[in-house]
Amino acid sequence: MNDIFEGLSAAFWLVVTLDPDLIEISLRSLEVTLTALVIGSVIALPLGTFLAIRRFRYRRLVISVLNALMGLPPVVVGLIVYILLSRSGPFGVLGLLFTPTAMVIAQVIIITPLIASITHQAMRELWAQYHDLLISLDTSQWQRIKTLIWDGRRNLLTASLAGFGRGIGEVGAIMIVGGNIDHATRVLTTAIALETGKGDFALALALGFVLIALAIGINISIHWLSRTEREGQW
Repeated sequence: MNDIFEGLSAAFWLVVTLDPDLIEISLRSLEVTLTALVIGSVIALPLGTFLAIRRFRYRRLVISVLNALMGLPPVVVGLIVYILLSRSGPFGVLGLLFTPTAMVIAQVIIITPLIASITHQAMRELWAQYHDLLISLDTSQWQRIKTLIWDGRRNLLTASLAGFGRGIGEVGAIMIVGGNIDHATRVLTTAIALETGKGDFALALALGFVLIALAIGINISIHWLSRTEREGQW
């Protein structure tokens, strides 16, 4: 219990004093995760909606693979990205290993299947309601996707937030491809792992509380900006 109270106290003082290292690490965490979230959402939202409205031969197989990828072990993703970006790998010439860009790539691979799968589940139900109307209007495939994405934006917001939650808490993959380099690729989760390894549990707990506060703050902010609570849709 003493460690928890010390962690709370340390977290409070880190925030109150605007500790430069904490601000830097927190901003880098948000930068990496939000960038991965935007890229992952741009890929996953249309993909999940397309799978909900389009019938093709291997559709069930694609959906099964997508659902299976939701449980993709992050360390395996980190290992694969590491091999691809390493000096001897096919993309080694780009020099992306141990940079925030490599961390974004790993997070995109991890969160995209999750967002796409949740989107597919939500859009499948919405498509059942819109099917006859959109077919009768002779809309194109892209018009149907845009209509469902717009009208189902609150469900898609939930899908994106689920991706954000997984991305901001990720440690294994980004540790492998980022390297946890101070003032370069250190983020909250890797800093927590480092401080725990050093035995500084109070600081590790403090960083953990800041991480939780950031996740909750982002979720509340997005709900507020989308006005879900004002329209009784919370």
